[in-house]
Amino acid sequence: MEQLEDNLEQWCREIKTYHIPRWDELPDFDLYMDQVIGYIEKCLELPLNNDSNRIITPAMINNYTKLKLIPSPHNKKYGKKHLAYLIAITLLKQVITISEIKDGISYQFSLYGEKEAYDMFCEEQEIALRNVIKHVLEVRQTEQANSEIAENLTLRMAAAAFSNKVIAEKVIKIQNKILAEKKASV
Repeated sequence: MEQLEDNLEQWCREIKTYHIPRWDELPDFDLYMDQVIGYIEKCLELPLNNDSNRIITPAMINNYTKLKLIPSPHNKKYGKKHLAYLIAITLLKQVITISEIKDGISYQFSLYGEKEAYDMFCEEQEIALRNVIKHVLEVRQTEQANSEIAENLTLRMAAAAFSNKVIAEKVIKIQNKILAEKKASV
């Protein structure tokens, strides 16, 4: 159990300083598909912690383009806008469906524009991760003598994830209704 707690604590220290590149930090030059995949995997390696499966593949990117979730590439090259979309989609698809992602992105972009919405998304993701890490470390300190910390923590985090997912889905439905009403009144 001590090894588990030590590994968790090490990961928590790493995630505390995790930074998702903001719009102005994304590359200013176009990338080919394999470069995009490498860039996204490098950016999201720490929070997604996905040792066995690829977090993004050419097939996924092609599907996102077909679904009009991301713009089509220009001469088989992807720019800053594509990278921002792909980072957001890759993180969000861990908890909500592709159609919910599309609706959520459309809503946020309609309110703030692409650059600001993306930067806000990155900031919110980092804040959420830090808040969860803070909670994990607090639980660890208060339950240090309890040998069941890992099991309790897993249960707590899974319950919180489910609750957050349900709320996110409801908010997206409400936002869709608001957008539909705005479009109907125009």
